[in-house]
Amino acid sequence: MMTLEKFEEASEIVKKVTNKTKLVHSAYLSEMTGNKVYLKPENMQVTGAYKIRGAYYKVSTLSKEERAKGLITASAGNHAQGVAYAAKKFGCKAIIVMPTTTPLIKVNRTKSYGAEVVLYGNVYDEACTYAMDLAEKEGMTFIHPFDDETVATGQGSIAMEILQDLPTVDIILVPVGGGGLLAGISTLAKLLNPKIRVIGVEPMGANCMQESLRKGEVVTLPSVDTIADGTAVKTPGAKIFPYIQENVDEIITIDDSELVVSFLDMLENHKMVVENSGLLTVAALKHLDAENKKVVAVLSGGNMDVITVSSVVQHGLIQRGRIFTLSVLLPDKPGELVNVASIIAENQGNVIRLDHNQFVSINRNSAVELTITMEAFGHEHKDKIIKALRAQGYDPKVTQPKGF
Repeated sequence: MMTLEKFEEASEIVKKVTNKTKLVHSAYLSEMTGNKVYLKPENMQVTGAYKIRGAYYKVSTLSKEERAKGLITASAGNHAQGVAYAAKKFGCKAIIVMPTTTPLIKVNRTKSYGAEVVLYGNVYDEACTYAMDLAEKEGMTFIHPFDDETVATGQGSIAMEILQDLPTVDIILVPVGGGGLLAGISTLAKLLNPKIRVIGVEPMGANCMQESLRKGEVVTLPSVDTIADGTAVKTPGAKIFPYIQENVDEIITIDDSELVVSFLDMLENHKMVVENSGLLTVAALKHLDAENKKVVAVLSGGNMDVITVSSVVQHGLIQRGRIFTLSVLLPDKPGELVNVASIIAENQGNVIRLDHNQFVSINRNSAVELTITMEAFGHEHKDKIIKALRAQGYDPKVTQPKGF
């Protein structure tokens, strides 16, 4: 059972392996949302995510015999690193089963702690089934990433720290995958102060907890589709579900496109790299029906590989109108390219890429297609440049950038 005594015990034990992730006040997000927003930066943990808390606490409660059998788990990456790190601390063997879609950085970091990594399945649920079968076959101790009250108690230590830093917190936003983090934080928060609103945040493409709460029982989604790989879970935990039913006030779902913009918010305004699952709570700030409240957004992790970071940045810039591509047809005569370039320069557009194709038509009056990818300050500036080109007789067509 998740009791106050167990939460207090877990909070002391996890101090041995966790960094102090003090709340960070966000003036930018506060002004944008009309609330007093604070960030709980679990992306700054030693393993890059909060999962070290539950994993280490769970392993600390095992007997010597259970640890001697070796540890095995399934994870999309963050729990994997938590278990691998805990196993290293306790001198245990560890096998981690990860979906084949797991970002490379999470695979390599898990291996760096001495664990054996097995890639299996396209989503967490498939990897978990395989890991449980392997645990039974090899006689190893299985550490569930979320459907375990002891693991959830370890994760709940986050709530203890939030209340220590901000005793008057009104709302806590928590990312949701299988529900372990949400169960731990919501249960302890309500034990300490029943007036605190705890809101879970899920991707729209993996809203298993929302559907389960709606139906009053654990349900399995037919599939999941989200860039938030750490929360791409089809079935929430059955053991921790009753705690969530009792203590969680609301579930908010977020479209993937909002995570892309939130990534830029965190990178530009707080110089933090936060993975897509951890950004769920940042995106949810815009959906809160609240004003002048003290809100804590839990940033659950920051493990992103460089290729994913690059892709998210590009898509975020495009969504914000900071990068865009347009094409115009020009007469095939000297000076037309210079004229278009001058209009863009006069309106402070910055050209990133230019393609001048003379073979698009045999009509010399509109024989050249000029495709330009450029940088702008945002949608208003983008529209200003397009309007200036039209005023000079051009007919620009906005197209999708092809990378830059």
